[in-house]
Amino acid sequence: MRALGSVSPILVVGPSWVGDMVMAGSLIESLRLREPGRPIDVIAPAAALPIAKLIRGVRRTIPLALGHGQFSVVARWKAGRALKDEGYGKAIILPRAFKAAIVPFAAGIPERIGYAAEGRSILLTEARPDRDRKTARTIDRFVALGAPKGEQMRAPRPVLFLPDGAREQADGRFPLPGEGPIMALCPGAEYGPAKRWPAERFARLADMARAAGYRVRILGGPKDAPIAQEIVERAGGIPDNLAGRTNLMEAAAILAGADVVVSNDSGLMHVAGALDRPLVVLYGSSSEKMTPPTGPRSTVVSHDLPCRPCFKRECPLGTLACFEAIQPAEVLAAAARIRG
Repeated sequence: MRALGSVSPILVVGPSWVGDMVMAGSLIESLRLREPGRPIDVIAPAAALPIAKLIRGVRRTIPLALGHGQFSVVARWKAGRALKDEGYGKAIILPRAFKAAIVPFAAGIPERIGYAAEGRSILLTEARPDRDRKTARTIDRFVALGAPKGEQMRAPRPVLFLPDGAREQADGRFPLPGEGPIMALCPGAEYGPAKRWPAERFARLADMARAAGYRVRILGGPKDAPIAQEIVERAGGIPDNLAGRTNLMEAAAILAGADVVVSNDSGLMHVAGALDRPLVVLYGSSSEKMTPPTGPRSTVVSHDLPCRPCFKRECPLGTLACFEAIQPAEVLAAAARIRG
């Protein structure tokens, strides 16, 4: 076992959501700057773990072979025991769930820091209050866990770095014929339909963008395939539909080649922002104050309503009024402005 101290590795228990994993990049960058030379490993479910490979300062990624929502104390305990001899001196647990604290506890990591939630304080050596959970930016909450208790620290924005040749490989596998700027549409949002601008609006935007000279591509995971197909059908089959056809790394590489990205508040939105793409983000039930785009060329389109933000998966009023107020013309205009 490695001796504990300034060079002992840090284990970050990462989130299972893609967007949250991107935002974890702010914590990792702050740790890299605060404790240079100290290795940082990330353990997380496989769905979000590829993003950790794109974050500077991550030495090793460790897959947690459990799906989102799976508790499985035995599997988590075994995963922790398998890390017991790695010599980790500190663990930072980003998810608030009780189950997320089991691995570092089982690994016997002497310093285990996380937010107090779900009665899991018994598994932590430092259970911090999370009073600002519903008002603070997620990246600020993540970065705060890496700083000494009570210390205020500026959160660096998350940045992703693609491996050499990733864009060329993606272009070779998913070529896009024609000429003109590329608009990437990200119509999904795994959290629920209240975070998704309607397919009919995306389709109208695609038609208007094509008339303005754009080549339009749709990106998303397998769960986004139905809404992507609806967009294609409503737009006359014009957009290049890649939803469900790429893996996460390929989607990131394709986003990196887009001239502008239009997205809901979703994981791919955070990926695009961390790749410095011109980005237009549409907000409905969620809040641009908590999970804003952090890229240098980002803009938000939203409309204030008395019921917004509600943070619900489905509209409690059954209207989706927050999204119905957003018109394709204003989104296209926002895209033109952010491209410069």
